[in-house]
Amino acid sequence: MIAEQLESESVAGHVPASHPPLRDGATLLLTGEDLMSRRQLRRTQRLREWPQVSVVIPTLNEALNLPLVLAEIPHDAYEVVIVDGLSTDGTPDVARAVRPDAKIVMQTGRGKGDALRCGFEAASGDILVMLDADGSADPAEIPRFVEALLDGADFAKGSRFCESGGSSDITPLRKAGNLALSGTVNALFRTSYSDLCYGYNAFWRHCLPAMDVDCTGFEIETLINIRVGRAGLNVREIPSFERDRIHGESNLRTFRDGGRVLRTILRERLRRAHAPTCREHAARRPEFTELAVASENA
Repeated sequence: MIAEQLESESVAGHVPASHPPLRDGATLLLTGEDLMSRRQLRRTQRLREWPQVSVVIPTLNEALNLPLVLAEIPHDAYEVVIVDGLSTDGTPDVARAVRPDAKIVMQTGRGKGDALRCGFEAASGDILVMLDADGSADPAEIPRFVEALLDGADFAKGSRFCESGGSSDITPLRKAGNLALSGTVNALFRTSYSDLCYGYNAFWRHCLPAMDVDCTGFEIETLINIRVGRAGLNVREIPSFERDRIHGESNLRTFRDGGRVLRTILRERLRRAHAPTCREHAARRPEFTELAVASENA
């Protein structure tokens, strides 16, 4: 589970209130009942203070992959939002069968950017996670992103190219193009991204006004990264390993979508920023963040 993976169960120095004071030099041995009581107390506190995590998954003909991806999502995620782009292989039916509690949203437009916009509007969690449906992003990494957000980041950005990251799927051509586009964005917008076009990200809900998603295609990651950077949000890169797609072929087209990314960069460079300031974003940070961190580190 997300919370349990981050929890550190240390009992050193803990003296339950039910025990009498210890004499000098005495050693306290906690019973199994004591440990269970303490864990139950911390579990109750954690559930009360833990942010609700919504996992947003855009889909288009992913009926074969979706069951495998859904099975790997930590089961204490607050909600799973699946946005379907008019699949013809029964993807929505598969989603309902595998994850009856999932929120199924039928996309109103076309493209990944539009799908994510629909998903963000439908999600109700404190933290939103962007997860691809093809199995390339590992859902087991979600706790890393959540931990970074609880530690003070506004936006946790996955990266295949920072230390401990990697990919078994990206081609040399796509890698070179990504690095060139990342360098361009870093130079124009004073950011320091190592992986501009990776779609595995998580963020607090208060980031949505700054992101103001208004694109339709695979340029969505570039648009979001530029806008959160311009808004002065605290962005932290998270090492991530991109796996091979499990079944089927990617809808990404290197030259077509690379051109869309480049046009997005140029358009954003000419666009006047209307995003809220960093101070306004900080004021929106949920009050339970520090409580959650304190609970996890207790």
